[in-house]
Amino acid sequence: MKKDIHPDYHMIEVKMTDGTTYQCRSTWGAEGDTLSLDIDPTSHPAWTGGSARLMDAGGRVSKFKNKYAGLGF
Repeated sequence: MKKDIHPDYHMIEVKMTDGTTYQCRSTWGAEGDTLSLDIDPTSHPAWTGGSARLMDAGGRVSKFKNKYAGLGF
């Protein structure tokens, strides 16, 4: 393998949305940095099975619904 072409692989702290943290190895940031998650397995409906809706920040869902409103969806 070639030397000095791989990114630095180090320990970081990951902060979940509920405030809990855990340590893992990553190439993100620098040694000891904290990565704060906006969406994680404890809050995302894909993992929780809940019916919570995600925010439509860009209006894409609204545009889609307006465009295909007459098709009976």
